[in-house]
Amino acid sequence: MDERIQKIMEEKIHESSSRSNEITSLVRSLGQVKNPNVFGQGIIIGRLYNSFYYQSRRILKRNPTEQEFSEFIQLLKEHENEFLEISFS
Repeated sequence: MDERIQKIMEEKIHESSSRSNEITSLVRSLGQVKNPNVFGQGIIIGRLYNSFYYQSRRILKRNPTEQEFSEFIQLLKEHENEFLEISFS
């Protein structure tokens, strides 16, 4: 993964953890979500995926390659514990 994109993604991961109140409000506003933690984590992953894709298009002027996407997944795995520690219920 391009170093510029990786740096941005690291920042976005930490930003997502610090903005858990916003995601909690969103999860609660939807009423009866069967598993709010899984849903909240899904929102975070979705935001990160969107950012990864957008930054690839903005910085590299192209879609990410399969290799870059694999590296993005690896980055998410490295921060998995951070996502699991956030409670959205």
